[in-house]
Amino acid sequence: MRRRYWMLGLTASALLTGAVAAAPAGGYASMVAAAMDRMMAGMMVKPSGDVDRDFVTMMLPHHQGAIDMAVAELRYGHNEQLKRIAQEIIIDQQQEIAAMKLAIGQPLPPSTPAPTQGGDHHSHMEH
Repeated sequence: MRRRYWMLGLTASALLTGAVAAAPAGGYASMVAAAMDRMMAGMMVKPSGDVDRDFVTMMLPHHQGAIDMAVAELRYGHNEQLKRIAQEIIIDQQQEIAAMKLAIGQPLPPSTPAPTQGGDHHSHMEH
């Protein structure tokens, strides 16, 4: 059963990556493709036997991928409603990352400006 869900995830990733690859070349497509690649690679973890820790280890790149894709929408999107949704995604996902880390006793990273607070969007994407 796990393998089937994992394969569904890969299939969805391939479809999304294909859709992004079919989009005009450039910044948005590159940002989203890189986010998807990082997310999928980060989610491929060897089970440790600690279900809670494994869950968090897989969910952190998943949530970060959502943040990275939302940053791409903010940078390149034109629809103001979608841009507001992207801002909410960033905030919600950052809060969930913090909550999961705290739940398993991991330290929180130092505070940095949110991607929506100006600054260089590229620096966020390179982490």
